[in-house]
Amino acid sequence: MTHALSCETINSARFDTLGLIPELLKRVTELEYLIPTPIQSECIPLVLKGGDLLAGANTGSGKTAAFALPLLQSLHMHPQSTSKGNVVRALVLVPTRELAQQIAASFKRYAQGLMPRVKVEAVFGGVSANTQMLALRGGADVLVATPGRLLDLLSSNAITLSQVSHLVLDEADRMLSLGFTDELGEILALLPKSKQTLLFSATFPEEVKALTDALLTTPVEVLLQSQEQSTLHQQVYTVNKNRKTALLAHLIKEQHWRQVLVFASAKNTCNRLEQKLAKAGVSAQVFHGDKAQGARNRVLDGFKNGEISVLIATDIAARGIDIDKLPVVINYELPRSPVDYMHRIGRSGRAGEAGLALSLISHDEYQHFNLIEKKNKFTLEREQVLGFEADAEAPVDCPSRESKSMAAPEGMGKKKRKKLPKANADLWGKKP
Repeated sequence: MTHALSCETINSARFDTLGLIPELLKRVTELEYLIPTPIQSECIPLVLKGGDLLAGANTGSGKTAAFALPLLQSLHMHPQSTSKGNVVRALVLVPTRELAQQIAASFKRYAQGLMPRVKVEAVFGGVSANTQMLALRGGADVLVATPGRLLDLLSSNAITLSQVSHLVLDEADRMLSLGFTDELGEILALLPKSKQTLLFSATFPEEVKALTDALLTTPVEVLLQSQEQSTLHQQVYTVNKNRKTALLAHLIKEQHWRQVLVFASAKNTCNRLEQKLAKAGVSAQVFHGDKAQGARNRVLDGFKNGEISVLIATDIAARGIDIDKLPVVINYELPRSPVDYMHRIGRSGRAGEAGLALSLISHDEYQHFNLIEKKNKFTLEREQVLGFEADAEAPVDCPSRESKSMAAPEGMGKKKRKKLPKANADLWGKKP
């Protein structure tokens, strides 16, 4: 039976009441973590107990620490007595390269005071597999991985998963939406049956529910999405499609925003928008899957440290990017999924900071934004900017939202998702 927990008020617990060892308490104090977030105060004691967990929380809620801190404590309290080859003790699966790097960095940051040292590695595509294989000699205490690269390393016998005692699936809904179903099935088949499994997901579509049933044993359920009043302000501006870029440039220059994350639906749109903004006197950089990993890292680092003021990105930036006090997120184009809308705007207004999420919609997007509102249970006033008002009627050349011009989310191929391999069907509660 699944047990459900809910928190309707902000938790008043302190880190020293959650069961953490002195070394980790000292470290969170050094990092100026003063009060645990609700997801941390609920999940840390539960993870320390060793059972399975299903957790859902808003973006920016501090969920990485909610599983990283207790997992580090468990690994520290139960060290390996002898080296047994390239084994992995705790495996964290994530959908994007940037999220893998970010979570691994968090583990390393939290583990600095632990002795013996905890070995943390991240593996993902877009960079040399040989370098990662060398780093994994002797195994890893914590391995943060994207599914595709992990399977590449497993096929090369670089690591073994036979001794994994802790499994975390972070952003499980996003992994399934990006088509990782087959890869997950292959990985799960290689894991021991006896292990602690933690599944974190912002939303719980049918695919996630099937994964939950297949993976978790009498899990405790912690769902905290709606407990806190949001510090994120949402606005919608209507504008003619052919004036949308001009409005975006006008807003950036007029408001003097120090950091703006602009979302577009396709890689080509990002590139064209960068060129158009440059002609309008606005310098921007693009961030999408066609850029080499090194270039992606440099652009992201430049945006985080303030060297780049405007970043134009596809939905690969909707998850896994944690930027302190990011003031503005703009939807230049709407995402296909109402869930992805929430993840996009969740890059701002994190950890109690004020933020603005602005959507620029033209006539062909009105209906889809109505759907986003309905699915996410909010209603926003349609506003206009003087000099950029939308016509009362759609221009004759405005395409329909349902037309083929609508781009598929990055990461989704044109082919239909393949059926699960027969050998892995049982893992998903499906008959072969």
